Amino acid sequence: MANKYPTEQLKLWGKAKQLREQYYQNYARAKEKGGIRWSGSAWALDAIPAGLGEDVYSLTGEPYAAAVAHDRKFAKECMDAAEAYGFARDLCSYMRIYWGGMHLNKYAFGGEFPKPDFVFQTQICCSHSKWYQHVAKEEKVPEFYLDVGVGPYRDMTDARLDYVANQLHDGIEFVEKASGRKFDDELFIKAVKNEMRSTSRWADICALNKVKPAPLDEKTMYSLYVLCTLSKSSQWCADFMDELYEEVKDRVARGIAAVPNETVRLMTDTQPPWSFLKIFRYLETFGAVSIGSLYTFALEGIWEDKPDGSWGGRTLPWEKGIEINDRDTAVRLYADWNLSKPQWQHFYDPSIKTEMMLRIIREWQVDGVMLHLNRGCEGLSIGIMENRLGIAKAGTPVMTFEGNMGDEREFDEVRTQARVDAFMEQLGMRRQAA
Repeated sequence: MANKYPTEQLKLWGKAKQLREQYYQNYARAKEKGGIRWSGSAWALDAIPAGLGEDVYSLTGEPYAAAVAHDRKFAKECMDAAEAYGFARDLCSYMRIYWGGMHLNKYAFGGEFPKPDFVFQTQICCSHSKWYQHVAKEEKVPEFYLDVGVGPYRDMTDARLDYVANQLHDGIEFVEKASGRKFDDELFIKAVKNEMRSTSRWADICALNKVKPAPLDEKTMYSLYVLCTLSKSSQWCADFMDELYEEVKDRVARGIAAVPNETVRLMTDTQPPWSFLKIFRYLETFGAVSIGSLYTFALEGIWEDKPDGSWGGRTLPWEKGIEINDRDTAVRLYADWNLSKPQWQHFYDPSIKTEMMLRIIREWQVDGVMLHLNRGCEGLSIGIMENRLGIAKAGTPVMTFEGNMGDEREFDEVRTQARVDAFMEQLGMRRQAA
């Protein structure tokens, strides 16, 4: 295929893989070092447990299950175990993978499934609390659930913010009691600042993809944003995101493309079928690059409207003269920061998501949209056909394909490839000779 732009591999690619591997090994070996283990979702407000010490390690369930999903054989083994236990096949596939591994006592990164000391979980998705209620029951560990379902951020009130902030104070009391350790406000404030840095900077990185050619493709971005889903309040994650931003900014300055034959720009939606990521490489044979998605940008990225009307990373409080020197201030700002997360907004109204998707189409110069009708995740797929109608009405070509992020039995590769072929034809694209 003819290359239009220069390309090169990310210099930080190896470091990203190393950090991810170290995260899972640290969790497995935490007890050897006298550390603490806790389990919850990628959306758990992990700066709270970070206040217990620098030897506190988490296992966030969704990225762990996504890693398992890439291993088709082990993923099926886990889901079979969950279904044999009595859980329905139409439940969240991440949840079934996690449960199955726990019941099999097998850890994807070797050895027995590591038992957490406690569960610390955020509730906005319909499955989140039930997921970890079963974990806490089976592992016989204490559990805490934080309700953040207070409505869209555009309708935020002091009372709604207080409701979440007060629960965070309760969460601090819980982690102290569950761990037997005294909570350290300085460590907590440091973790809050790290999370704000990580999530604002990831949004900044995604915003760099507005240029042509795109410096990153979505398949690559999956291996980068995942670090925020693992430990967004850690120093190592915040520092990595700053380092990554500088590299991607340099790629933009030098015109380095993720896809050297970029001709059309696509956008996807929700989690991909993790065991079939090669679909993105197939798109490249048409000269198509997926610049990302609301999921990729905002699962962990925190955004705001910039003075010029564009979307970019949310300004850090201390850059606006707001100091974070005490627990109460940190808790309230932390709650507000997370409640502004774009990916939480569409749980209340699909039209909010449609508006955000149309914004990405405009600002990232998107030519077509691929919607994954993901049976594996009710939370992020809710309202997806309303999103399709809104995108089509706005005049952007859109295709759908059925699948499941974690359960390969729900994905038809041949049929999906045929739908991609038809969509590429609609966009006026032909496969390019190698």
